[in-house]
Amino acid sequence: MLIKTYNNQLSAKNMETVVRTFRDGGIIIYPTDSVYAFGCDANNRKAVERICMLRHKDLKHPMLSIVCNSIAQIREYTLFSDDTYKILKQYLPGPYTFILEGNSHLPKLFRNNRKTIGVRVPNHPVPMQIIDMYGTPFMTASLRADPNDDIEYMTDPELMEEKYGDLVDIIIDGGIGNTVPSTIIDCTGNEPELIRQGMGEL
Repeated sequence: MLIKTYNNQLSAKNMETVVRTFRDGGIIIYPTDSVYAFGCDANNRKAVERICMLRHKDLKHPMLSIVCNSIAQIREYTLFSDDTYKILKQYLPGPYTFILEGNSHLPKLFRNNRKTIGVRVPNHPVPMQIIDMYGTPFMTASLRADPNDDIEYMTDPELMEEKYGDLVDIIIDGGIGNTVPSTIIDCTGNEPELIRQGMGEL
């Protein structure tokens, strides 16, 4: 199903459809402030595994990330210092993925595979609408043109429908997407470490 946005906003009816899809264990493709991405309920193992297979991720040791709506919500699922808080406050919302130490409130699937988690607060209304209505963070993974290629990303929702229309439940059309992914910063060590320079400038 292809859902079009208007002024980067989902209608109430479409929002209900997305939320119901998450609750039923479905997966979506949605726009962000960097590249398009897959999304699903972070607590639904089968949905997370579907995305991992589409992304050719190692199911035993996937590098997983979640979308949150605020630093306060990030704090519910992770542990970080006051210095890291200052960094988060300076750069979020925005095209950044911060790697943080997870706590016991992370979804069980995430805790089983590693002790750290990537977190995003995109500066884009669609994922913020979804998370505000769904109520909890959801799992996210960028949509690459080739799952084995870290460089190119899909940008055209119509082409996404051709390729993934039978593999995902919803594709949210937010117009032509960006080609540069989020900047990744690892904040689990003594000093922040730049892992990938993407759209976000530090």
